[in-house]
Amino acid sequence: MANGRYQLHGLKLSYFTGKLEGYFRAKGIPFDFIEMDRTDFRACAKITGIAQMPQVQAPDGTWMTDTTAMIAHFEQTFDGPALSPATPTARFFSLLLEDMFDEWLWRPALYYRWVPKEDMRLLSHQAARTMLRDVKLPQWLRQQFIKSRQKKVYLDQDGVTAETAPAIEKLFLGVLKILEPIFAARPYLLGEHPCEADFGLFGPFFRHFSHDPTPAGIMRETAPNTLLWTARLWAARPEDFASVPQVSSIPDDLAPLIDMAANDYLPYLSANAAAYAANKKIAAYQQAGMDWKVPVSPYRVQCLNALKSLFAGLNEQDRRSAADRLGERATALLQQPSVEVQRNAKRSKPTDRLWQDGPV
Repeated sequence: MANGRYQLHGLKLSYFTGKLEGYFRAKGIPFDFIEMDRTDFRACAKITGIAQMPQVQAPDGTWMTDTTAMIAHFEQTFDGPALSPATPTARFFSLLLEDMFDEWLWRPALYYRWVPKEDMRLLSHQAARTMLRDVKLPQWLRQQFIKSRQKKVYLDQDGVTAETAPAIEKLFLGVLKILEPIFAARPYLLGEHPCEADFGLFGPFFRHFSHDPTPAGIMRETAPNTLLWTARLWAARPEDFASVPQVSSIPDDLAPLIDMAANDYLPYLSANAAAYAANKKIAAYQQAGMDWKVPVSPYRVQCLNALKSLFAGLNEQDRRSAADRLGERATALLQQPSVEVQRNAKRSKPTDRLWQDGPV
């Protein structure tokens, strides 16, 4: 593409599409948005080998997938404000929080979209009207397909039951309680600059929590500064950070979020990796006082491997500093050997969320 613009394929309803759009806008990356339908979704997947969104075609014709990998790629290669901390320790925690927000808030984001009846009716209508617009069926039937599919994949198969629902709601409310004083005190998570952690948080908060009726109502009443942060990050442009120093430290009030990563998220990632290594299809773990059983995720095995590599790459002093914040259990988990993710190069069809690094 001679015009030098990236082609971002996704949906305006999408968790990770919104995350990448927010980053592109703040970084100043020129892009055109292409709304996916099933035909485009399959065409992109055929090229990249991964059935997911968003997918991005670069001006030179190469393709990229996975928002975390893309952000890392553009931070290294694209001119514009540095949207990553300046110090290794701060960057480690920014990426740890980004990963947790991406994966740990996925369940409450999907829960609030597909459990409350009002939310389910609205979003199933919008998804049927956009993603399924090229399916030659009546709108009501496309909508019914969306409802059935999302309930099966994102609720039934992801451990959402009447027993676990209160814990899922408690996670969302607890995160709001942590975030609200942070965003009342400063514009972004780590300071005056957004970084990876902000964009990870933006995924669930922008397209889900701040837009879907039920969580948006909760945010308006209980967390207005957090709601304001979503608008601030969406409005952010490169010139806003021209004279703002790069983030270099981790504020003390992020301790509850780091504790959540250390005591809840990393143990889950470890249980998932152990189940994957044992060739199991279900990962079992304990969290919030109850037993959970969810499908094993190869992608999240790679997430843990990446965090282990980041931790190991810190110098001795920085590693000790990070360990002091994480505690003994999380530090030990990050120092365990990585579990290799097997990739099937001969697979006959794209596999959802299979890890690939950077451009393909």
